[in-house]
Order: sequence, then structure tokens, then C-alpha cells
Amino acid sequence: MRNKYYNDAVIGGKSITASYTKNGELLRLMYNTPDFKQLLDFFHTGVKINDSCMIYLHEDRNNKYNQYYTEDTNILNTEIENTYFNLKIKQIDFVSLKESVLMKRYIFTNNNTIDLNVNFLIHSKLLSNSNNMVGGKLEKNVLLQYSHNNTLCMFSKSEIKTHQLNDTDDNIDTGVIHDKDYIGMSSDSSINYEVGIIKPGETKELDIYMYFVENDNTPVEEMWKKIESIRKIDLAHEQLSVEKYWKKYVKDHINIELKEEINDYNKKFNKIYKRSILLFPLLTNKETGGVAAAVEVDENLTQCGRYGYCWPRDAVFITRAFDKVNMQKETEKFYKVFCKNTQSKNGMWEQRFYTDGRLAPCWGYQIDETAGVVYGVYEHYKVTKDKKFLKDTLKMCENAIKFLCIYMDNVLGLHDDTDVVKNEIEKTYHTEERNKLPASYDLWEMCEGVHLYSLACIHSAFNSILKIYEVFKPEYEEKNRLKLENINKLTKKIEMYKKEINKYIDTYLYNEKTSTLKRNTNDELSDISLLGVITPFKLYKPEEKRVINTIEKINMTLRTYTGGYLRFEGDHYREGKSPWVISTAWMALYYKEIKDTKKAQECIDFIINSANEHGLLGEQVDNNQMKPNWVIGLAWSHAMFLLSV
Repeated sequence: MRNKYYNDAVIGGKSITASYTKNGELLRLMYNTPDFKQLLDFFHTGVKINDSCMIYLHEDRNNKYNQYYTEDTNILNTEIENTYFNLKIKQIDFVSLKESVLMKRYIFTNNNTIDLNVNFLIHSKLLSNSNNMVGGKLEKNVLLQYSHNNTLCMFSKSEIKTHQLNDTDDNIDTGVIHDKDYIGMSSDSSINYEVGIIKPGETKELDIYMYFVENDNTPVEEMWKKIESIRKIDLAHEQLSVEKYWKKYVKDHINIELKEEINDYNKKFNKIYKRSILLFPLLTNKETGGVAAAVEVDENLTQCGRYGYCWPRDAVFITRAFDKVNMQKETEKFYKVFCKNTQSKNGMWEQRFYTDGRLAPCWGYQIDETAGVVYGVYEHYKVTKDKKFLKDTLKMCENAIKFLCIYMDNVLGLHDDTDVVKNEIEKTYHTEERNKLPASYDLWEMCEGVHLYSLACIHSAFNSILKIYEVFKPEYEEKNRLKLENINKLTKKIEMYKKEINKYIDTYLYNEKTSTLKRNTNDELSDISLLGVITPFKLYKPEEKRVINTIEKINMTLRTYTGGYLRFEGDHYREGKSPWVISTAWMALYYKEIKDTKKAQECIDFIINSANEHGLLGEQVDNNQMKPNWVIGLAWSHAMFLLSV
């Protein structure tokens, strides 16, 4: 599998999420959740015109491209003009609302002065390994690419003219495929449709259906019935239905007054805002509420540890943005289903999960993942005032708070042999020396130790549980005095921890000589996460001297010449020279906190200018070209943009 780092566009619906290059190549296809599993190794399409060889639609020296979404939808249009033959091909990609079908429409227009005889070819390869081998089969005018787990059914209303199930690589470039076999062992296969002779000025169409099946859940007989039902769908009519659905979705979730589109800047602002609304459902597991960080970018682990997972911490920020765009139901499902299902027995959350709630590969724990969930629960309640939601998540939050208390005991050097629950939790780690917990990573997942951001998050979680208790105290005073007594005991304990956190910061995370805050106990490098003490966790007030000096240091060390901000000094991830959308939006939030609208707007302007042509934001920004240069369509970036505007 080749490295496919840039998802320039994303579409989806039902149980499919798909990504594309700017030239219309289908890169990835996730089914049946946004992160698992990715089925495609490659999906190449092309045309043979008259006596030509294969002209690939996604790359040919004579091709010109124009790509755009149908306005306010997840329908992607890619216009491909082959200047040698003067053949224009419009490719339209969208996902059905009711079925697990990726629909691909191809509209061919002959702008030449001669007849063009066109054949359309598809060369598709599914990901395969020794435990899940892929084979191909041609049956009932359908190409079936099947493994033990899944089947991709590819068909059209038109007849398949020729096919090749094995060794397609040997001759596909000629544009001529042929095979006597109806079944084969190859993970890649090809089919050919005869579009026919297109006269000058004439237009012809070809519709392709890509239907995905989970073999365990769909008997073969049912699969064939569904194929015949899908084949009858009028794609032009279905396209209109999908368009109508997404336009209404955007309209229902716009929660601000959009800018009057009198200039390119305002148009781009609106595009990013609406594309954020359209992206979020494509990354959200509809059953659990888990949110993938992004469509995967690096399956081969050449640059990173992968992105197609749900981090509780990231999702806390993302669901705060959900609440800003009328997606409160999705936020509620994240906490009531995903977080409940993924919480460990000891009260913590691990680093990351698949969106269905299964544990994903991890390399350590981050205490702010656990603290962030408690903070996020109360933030959602502040929006909805839904007391039932708080009641449904109270036990989960209390278990998390107990784990945070144990973590603080480890940081502070406290140990209480009489606390049976705490000691039972510590035993799960089988450690010695006062049963210390393993060191926590920071939110960037690079440094182990004690981190200011993490302590600020814990402090905020403690505040959140106290505020949650305030909601229920009148009820407990009347009906459950024992519960109230336990709450009062825990409240005293939490108040003690809050004071100790402040003392710890003053002692170990504050430089008295420079009057600046330190990001951790190991170094004094500038780090954008230091802003967490102001926003969102409000540990300090913006006008405090230590905060002002820290901000000045951040501006001297992390601000780039384009106005964007790096994550931290000495960042080596992907060379560490590119500003991050998250960092820059965080600075915008800080400046809004101190009511410096001019500087806040400068940060927001940087983000807007960095988006790609579709309004998708990256993780990082190329300073020279002012465009995304890593992880296009990062949910956390879009969330921070919405929170900052």
C-alpha cells in the first residue's frame, strides 16, 4: 500500500466515509464506522478513447482538473478535461442516505470535432492479508471483491463488456482487459464498460454503484436482492435527495449570523464554518457517539502513530464545538454511550479508542483524558441544563474523580492505607515504591511527567464535580442524607486537592525570576498548552503577572512570521517548523478572553487563509504556501475554529 498522506476532500453518509485527492481519486473508504475499517488499497478509473492506451482520470499529462462540492453538501464534483482528445468528464461522488452505497456518476461530453469511441475502465484493489485474503468473482453483471469479512459489489445498469480478475497490472495500461475466468484469487480486479461512440457536442452518462456488505450480517440471497433493488435507483434523483438532505442539515446547524459574501474573505469564512458542520457527522460514530480525529492519513506509520481513532481529550473539545452548532444530541451520546463504555474499572480513560468503543493501540496514558471528560460533562450541562443528563453520567464522573484523587496522591506524595478503594485501584498497576501510578504523558503525547496543562485540567474537573453536586444537593437534602454526607466528605477532600495543586504549581511549575509559568517539571520550554490555565480551565485570571509574562514569552518563541503559532519550542514532529491551527485558535481564544479583538482577529484570519479550497482545515500549515500540509480535515482544528469565532 502506497503512502497516501493528503485527503483533499471527504464525503460520506449512512455507514460510509470516503476521501479523495484534488484530482478525484478515491483514496480511502471506511465501512461501517468512520475509522474502521479502511477497505481500499487503490481504486483507479480511466478511459480508452479510440485507439489510445489507458488514460487515468486521476493523473494524465493532458488532464486539467476542477473540483468543488455542490454548495452546502457532501456531494463532490470533479471536472476532468482531457485536452488531447477534448473530452470532458464530470465525476460526481456521493453516498446514499438509506443504503451503504457509494454512488459515482460520470458524464462524458465530446468537445472535439470528431467522433470519440469511449470505454470506461475500473481497476480496484482491496486491502488484503494472510488472515483476510481477497478474491474476485464476476456474477450477474456484478464484480464481487470479497474477503472473509466484507464484500464490495460493483455494478451499473450497463453491461460489463470485459473483465479481468487476475494479473490486471500486466496489461491495464493498454486499456484492453480480458479474462476467461469468472472467479480468481487476486486482490485486484478490473472491469470495462462500453460508453460507445460520442459524437461532437454529444453527452453520455455512466453510473456506478459501489455497495458494501458485512458478510456476517447479510446472507447471500439478501445481498443479491439488495443489489437488484439498488440497481433500480435513479442516481440523478438520488443525487437531488442527498443534496436536499445536506442543505437542510447545514441550515439546521448554523448557529451564528454568517457573513455577507461581499468579498473572498467572507466567502471563505462561511465555507469553513459550513464545511465544519458537514465534516463532523462524517467522523462521528452514529451508534456510540465516538468521534474520529480525522480520516486516516498514514496507515504505514511512516510519519505518525495514525489518526483514525477517538481520543477522549480531543472529543471533549470537539463536542464543545458540537454544542455550538446545534449538535447537542451527538454530544450527549458521546458522554452517555462512548465514555461510559470506554471507562476503565479504575475510573480512568486510556489514550485512544476506535469509535465503536474498542481499545485502540496506545503507548501510555494521559491524565487529562480522564479529567477532560468530567470537565466536558459539566460544560455540556451548562448548554442544555438537562438534569437527567447529569444524573445519567454522575457515577461515571465520580469514578473518574476517584482516579484523579489517586493521581494527585502520587504527585503530592500522599498515601492513605485506610482508603480501600484507592488501594484496590493501585493494585491494578502492580507497581512498587508506594504503588505509584505510571507517569502521565502531556497532551502532545511526547513528554512524561507532571504537566501544568494536566494539573489545570484536573483542577477544572474538581470544580466541575463540585458544581454538579450543587445541582443535586437540594434533592439529596430532602431524600438521601447519606449521599449528601458522602458528597460533603468528598467536597472537603477535593477542596484540599485544589489548594495543593496551586501550591504545587507555585513550587514546581513557576519561575520566580522570570515570573513565567513552566509547562512541566523537567524544562521551561514555551508551550501553547500553557494557555489552558486561562482558557478553557480558568485556573488563573488573564491579568495576572505570571500569565502576561508567559504570553509574552509565547509570542517571542512560538509565533511565526505569518501570524500562526507552533505547539512548543523544540517540537520535532514533522520537523516542528509549521504552525498549528489548534495553537493559533487557542491564541485567538486567549485574546478574546482579554477582549483584544484586533489580535484575536489576526489569529482567526491566519486560520481562514490557511484552509484548502473546500474549506477544510489542516493540523499544520505550510508557511510558504499558506495551505494545509498535514492531516487535512482534522476535527480538533475545525472545533477550535468554531469555538474561536
